[in-house]
Amino acid sequence: MKKWSVLLLLTILLTGCRSIPFGSQTIIDWIDFIKWDDITYDGIHSGALSDKEYISEKIGEIKFKVADNVTNPNYKIRNGDAAFHEKGTELFAIKGYPEFIAVKAPSDINGYRIYYSRDDTEYKWHFKNMPIEKVSHIEIYLAYTPEGTKKIADLNRPEDVKGFLEILNTSKDNPSFQADTEQGDPTYYEIVFYTDEPIAYKFSLQFDGTTYFWHPWDTSILSDKISEFLKGN
Repeated sequence: MKKWSVLLLLTILLTGCRSIPFGSQTIIDWIDFIKWDDITYDGIHSGALSDKEYISEKIGEIKFKVADNVTNPNYKIRNGDAAFHEKGTELFAIKGYPEFIAVKAPSDINGYRIYYSRDDTEYKWHFKNMPIEKVSHIEIYLAYTPEGTKKIADLNRPEDVKGFLEILNTSKDNPSFQADTEQGDPTYYEIVFYTDEPIAYKFSLQFDGTTYFWHPWDTSILSDKISEFLKGN
């Protein structure tokens, strides 16, 4: 059953939208995409640009933002369309990686949002895809602060990187876990793992005041030992 649920989810994502009748209008839930040069690029939600040095020349600009402007579920996506970026948003190539493009995104880690060609590669930024032996350092960010996303720690020592990864690898699956929200929303952290690739891996973990948890696939519970890494430098 789980396998078929995943396949159904992927089918919904690849169609680009879900429509809900609302009077004479249609509400469409767009996924984060850009279409350029007859190629559809999807946003990498669990990845971040590893270094601005990978940004190459400008290749063009967004011509049309479909979100909030398109209500026809039969709309045919055209070159220059983007789900959420405004007209005039600049597009950039990634050096040595033609399957990626980037747009400036000041609120994103390292200042850019990266998109991959769904025609040239599969989505490969899940935790199970990450080459753990190549992780050179880890950055920890506190998310949703009044100042935005704030870096609180940078793990560079091999022993710290190893210790942090061990905690993640030994987390315990608990799909039925429900966070305690009586005192408010959980605290959110963004964790960025740098390897030798242009796209760093990015995953979130949360703390509800009692339990640390994350979602590498199903919900998993983390050891309280992880708190030692989340206190900041």
